[in-house]
Amino acid sequence: MSVDRTSVSPETASGPEHVALNQGELLSAVRRVREVAYLVRDTTSGAIGVGFEGHAALERSSRFEVLASLPPLYPEWLGDRAFCEAHNLRFPYVGGAMANGIASPEMVVALANSGMLGFLGTAGLSLNQIRDYVGRTRRELDGTGRSWGANLIHSPQQPSMEMATVECFFELGVTRVSASAFMSLTPAVVRYAATGLRRLSDGSIERRNRVFAKISRPEVAAHFMRPAPERLLRPLVDSGQLSEEEARLAARIPVAEDIIVESDSGGHTDNRPLSALFPVIARQRDRIAQQYDAAASIRLGAAGGLGTPEAIASAFSLGAAFVLTGSINQASVEAAQSQASKELLASASFSDVTMAPAGDMFEMGVEVQVLKRGSFFAARAKKLYEIYSRYDAIEEIPAEIRQKLERQIFGADMEEIWESTRSYFAKHDPSEVERAERDPKHRLALVCRWYLGLSSKWPLTGDEDRRMDYQIWMGPAQGAFNDWARGSFLENLENRTVVQMALNLLEGAAIITRAQQLRTYGAPVPAKAFDAKPQRLAVQSETR
Repeated sequence: MSVDRTSVSPETASGPEHVALNQGELLSAVRRVREVAYLVRDTTSGAIGVGFEGHAALERSSRFEVLASLPPLYPEWLGDRAFCEAHNLRFPYVGGAMANGIASPEMVVALANSGMLGFLGTAGLSLNQIRDYVGRTRRELDGTGRSWGANLIHSPQQPSMEMATVECFFELGVTRVSASAFMSLTPAVVRYAATGLRRLSDGSIERRNRVFAKISRPEVAAHFMRPAPERLLRPLVDSGQLSEEEARLAARIPVAEDIIVESDSGGHTDNRPLSALFPVIARQRDRIAQQYDAAASIRLGAAGGLGTPEAIASAFSLGAAFVLTGSINQASVEAAQSQASKELLASASFSDVTMAPAGDMFEMGVEVQVLKRGSFFAARAKKLYEIYSRYDAIEEIPAEIRQKLERQIFGADMEEIWESTRSYFAKHDPSEVERAERDPKHRLALVCRWYLGLSSKWPLTGDEDRRMDYQIWMGPAQGAFNDWARGSFLENLENRTVVQMALNLLEGAAIITRAQQLRTYGAPVPAKAFDAKPQRLAVQSETR
């Protein structure tokens, strides 16, 4: 079968006399991941080294004793091959759905054409914008058999928008969604997962739509690992949004087959370390599988903090079926982000992050992780939440404080902002206007959310007048990536294509995995072998 593989030109050596024994030779040896590696012992010195000539050639040399062999290690084999087979992928690599359209059709198409999976960043877009994004993606990928998806974000303030997005996905034929920011199951995500379920002749259940549930808490993961409850399925059947058969089948299988375990990341995050969170979620999956057999097939992916080969290799060593990157792709060539924002991201260190109130869950006190360097957004957003917590109406805010807010943060009169906000919701969600007119505190919240919402739009267009108000979601992975890329061709933004970054992360993870394998067998692998620097990689076709 003909498949694509990453093209790499490692240093080569020939002949038993060139067995890698010293640290310089071993440094080159660990990079030859696509060859069979033989662990050998030098019978004269007792040193353990690595050879590539083949068992017979090495055995003919009286100098070396062959101890073991390691098969070739391809980057595409680092994860669960069942994941790649299920989604028709070559690599167990996913590009996350960065909101406000940052994860663009160009990004998703580039990933798909390289055998990876990308999700459109449809959260925060209007339905017409979603149609445009999906339409552009389908024009490039329809008929190719390549996989892609879009984001379905939980909208607790606008549940009607959540359901409308699902209906839009049905209309446009979106068969994979990244379900993010959910705290529990909602009718919209259950309807999406259950629609199109059917039983095959062999008794198995076939899914039309696949949910990737992005979670960071065990209690939330449990909802997606179990079948949808009757209390959500029955109303959908009664309203004609699901058939009786679809509901019966949905009650037998998990809502999601693929769970994205999200650790310390940009945007919505609980700031948990992956090494602590992933095993907890994995054991929970196994416990739930004792109650529901189908849960045993759930695949766990890893996300959050993945910006270097070391991090990618670590995620796979934890048992991740696939990895998902997010923050690092915001500065990519394909990201629908302004050049000014990309430059800020590319100059950030791993510690240049902080937490700030989230626009979509402002009243609930939920926070998102954002870029701290070069922006006053986080401090200003926290000030607004403090004002919201202290006062019950715009009119209660003391004149001196209000004037300062209008001058330093809003850049406009709060009553004018409310009129603008009122006009928006009158068209898109009149219930918000009705509630605000009954509840002055909700009106104050909507005015605060005006700033939080626009502050995430200004970086997209590169609005220079609001540069100090840029809300750029970022996790520590971006800073770690910048540190790794420093001095290499990936330091320059024009070289940061999503595919080039992905290939380098996976190639580096394969090298680090091989270095660890050799070290566990006793080869004195130098510490430098665990630092796989970026190199220009291409994709070529080979046959296996």
